[in-house]
Amino acid sequence: MSINSGSKPCIDDFIRAHSCKLRSRVEREALNIISRMKLTLFRLLLGSALVTASILAEENKSMSPSNDVAVIKTSEGEMVVQFWTDAAQDTIENFKKLARQGFYDGTIFHRIIRGFMIQGGDPNSKEPAKENRYGEGGPGYQIKAEFNDHNHDRGVISMARGPDPDSAGSQFFICLAAVPRLDGKYTTFGKLIKGEDVLEKIGDTPVTKNSMGEMSKPTKRVVIEKIDIVPASSSK
Repeated sequence: MSINSGSKPCIDDFIRAHSCKLRSRVEREALNIISRMKLTLFRLLLGSALVTASILAEENKSMSPSNDVAVIKTSEGEMVVQFWTDAAQDTIENFKKLARQGFYDGTIFHRIIRGFMIQGGDPNSKEPAKENRYGEGGPGYQIKAEFNDHNHDRGVISMARGPDPDSAGSQFFICLAAVPRLDGKYTTFGKLIKGEDVLEKIGDTPVTKNSMGEMSKPTKRVVIEKIDIVPASSSK
């Protein structure tokens, strides 16, 4: 009896001690696992946030007209157009798209009226044989008008159109002077920031009567060789 009564507490103490150690070890392992899981989750969330931020930054960069300019390379020199940032966004995106596709390459300024404007962007003008159809061509679709508060001042670029306000497509014109009668009736979408001398030179091109009897047909082909859409910083 003395042996039994004396050994039982020792066994209980042993079990309790090892149980405590076991629980302590399990708890530590559990805490370590939880900590590692939290760290892994944090890294995943951080990585996802950085990727999302990068994608959004690229999208904003590509969508913001303020980041892009149009470099219009002609047979008479280069002109650089800065797009509006507060108006005509669909018109601007359409112009950019056509330029990037090479749509304007090889077209000409087929209509030049001194003191008024120079007009181009007609795919028919790539072929001299289609001269009687200059001014009729387009991309095969029309875009809605986006009339805005930017006036038709010298150097402003605007969309040419037919009688229907929503009939613009690819043709555009650059003003040689302020033309207030066009304000609110044609979609302006940017302004010349470089190449004033080139605009002047093209505007002074000798002209004769076109097929409609208008004194606007250039006596030589003023070719739009290419329109590049580039970051504004690269054109400085």
